[in-house]
Amino acid sequence: MKADVTPHKISLLGTGLICNFYTQVLHGQRNPDRVLNVYSRTEERGKAFCEQWGIPRSATSMEETINDPETDTVVIGLPNSMHEEAIRLAAKAGKAILCTKPLARNAQEAERILGYVEEAGVFAGYLEDLCYTPKTLKTIDAVKKGALGDITWVRSREAHPGPHSAWFWDKERAGGGCVIDMGCHCVEIIRNFVGKGNRPVEVMAWADTLYHPIPIEDNAIGLIRFESGAVGQMECSWTFRGGMDLRDEISGTQGMARIDHFLRTGFEMYTTGGADGYVAEKAESDSGWLFPVGDEAVALGYVDMFTDMFDAMETGREPNETFYDGYVVAAVLDAFYKSLETRAWAPVELDWRHGKTEKLKPNKQMHEGKEILKTELLPDGRKRLIVQDPETGEKEDILVAA
Repeated sequence: MKADVTPHKISLLGTGLICNFYTQVLHGQRNPDRVLNVYSRTEERGKAFCEQWGIPRSATSMEETINDPETDTVVIGLPNSMHEEAIRLAAKAGKAILCTKPLARNAQEAERILGYVEEAGVFAGYLEDLCYTPKTLKTIDAVKKGALGDITWVRSREAHPGPHSAWFWDKERAGGGCVIDMGCHCVEIIRNFVGKGNRPVEVMAWADTLYHPIPIEDNAIGLIRFESGAVGQMECSWTFRGGMDLRDEISGTQGMARIDHFLRTGFEMYTTGGADGYVAEKAESDSGWLFPVGDEAVALGYVDMFTDMFDAMETGREPNETFYDGYVVAAVLDAFYKSLETRAWAPVELDWRHGKTEKLKPNKQMHEGKEILKTELLPDGRKRLIVQDPETGEKEDILVAA
C-alpha cells in the first residue's frame, strides 16, 4: 500500500448485482478500503451479503448505516427512487458520497440532489462506470490529443435481454424503461467524446415497447444535437439476444474509432455444456459459442472508476464524473421523453455552467483557386481531387500526377 493512500471506511447502501461489483473492487483493488456496514431492505439479504464479503455488520435502516461513526464514505447502489433520500441523509451526515447511475429519475430530482451536496460541501462522485472502461479512457485520451480531429458524430449502443432486478421494470421506482437504465450510459459516453463543455441543445427521440408486457419502453433510439453542431446517437434495447452488446463509434474530421467493450472482444469459446456456471453479465447460455470476459470489473470500468474517485478525494480535485454530470444526463433524458410526446426536437432545459462552444467550421483546402471537397488516391498512384468553384459552386474532378 502506498504511504500517501488514505484508507476509506465505507457504508454501502444496497446488496444487488452492482454492489457485488463495487465490493469486489473496493476490497480487491486498493486493498486498504473496506466496507464496514451495509444497508439492505431485508435482514436476510444483508446478513448473506456480509458473510459473502467479510463485512462486519448490516442494518435494515438506511439512516443507521449512513450515520455509522466509523465510516467516512457512503456508496449508493440502490433503486433510482431511493437515491434522493439516501444522498440527502449522507450529505447531512457530512460524508463523501459516491452514487451509481443514473443520479436521478429526472432533472428536477437531480437538481435537488446537486443542491444537497453543494450546500453541505461534501465530495460527490457519479459512478458512471462505462466512462471508465480501459478502451474508453484510451480513446478519450486520443480524442483530447486531437488524433480524430474535431468530433462530428458519436454513436453509443447498449443492448441486452433486460435488467436483472424487478425494480428496473417498475416505472415509478426506475423513472422509465431502457432509456433511463441504459440511455444514461450512452449520453455520458457521448458527452465525454464531444466534450463536456459542449452544451447539449436538443433531442429527437423514438421509443416503443416491442416485446415485454410493460408500460415502459424496451427499445429506443435518440439523436442529441450539441452546440458545436456535433450529433450523438444513442441506441438502447432490452430485447437483444445473445449477451450484452456495448459498442461505441466516434467520428472526427481526421479519423474515427470503433470500440467493442464486451461481446465480441476476441475471446470466444465453444462448449457442449459440460461445465455449468456463470459466463458473463447478461449471458443467456452456458453452452454453444460463448463470449467470456477475462475480468468483468476491469472491462466494465469499475476499477478505474473507484481509483479516480478516491484519488480525487485525496488530492482535493473533482472526479472525472461529478454529480453535475449526472444532472446534465438527467436533463438530456428529460428532453428525450419530451420529444416522444411531441414527436419533434425537444430542447434540453438545464442550468448550464460551462460557457459556449464554437460551431464547427468547414475545413477549406484549396487547389488552384478552387475548394477541395475530397482527395482520393487511385490505383495507378495518381490523385483524384473533387473540387468546387467558390463563386459558382460548380464541381469537377481533377487528376493530379503522382
